[in-house]
Amino acid sequence: MEQVHFFYRSLFLFRRTLALVFLSGLAGCGNVNISSMNAIGGNITPIRQLTPQQKNSTVYIQGKIEKHIPLLNKHAYQLKDSTGSIVVLTNQTDLRVGSQVVFKGQLRYKSIPLAGQEQGGIYVEEK
Repeated sequence: MEQVHFFYRSLFLFRRTLALVFLSGLAGCGNVNISSMNAIGGNITPIRQLTPQQKNSTVYIQGKIEKHIPLLNKHAYQLKDSTGSIVVLTNQTDLRVGSQVVFKGQLRYKSIPLAGQEQGGIYVEEK
């Protein structure tokens, strides 16, 4: 009976160590840093909840990269979560379509008046 408890205790420690190694590896990725690691599970804002009234505020968003749009001096990525999608501007060049990422950035709003109507939208600029 004691061998069974020893086995499960060893398995538990192995899993914890494996999780720690995995998270340490994530911290080495370019798009996930220590400040965003603190955000996981706590300060992540669903994309649907982002509004133009929050412009210039710092937000943490998490999702899957749906599209990459190379620009002249930056890169834009369309990020999608279960609530919606948003464009993220960043200097990072090594992000892959389909990967799950966390961004910390400033919420921005771009006004685009067209035929007397506002067609602008929000986006996140990574800092």
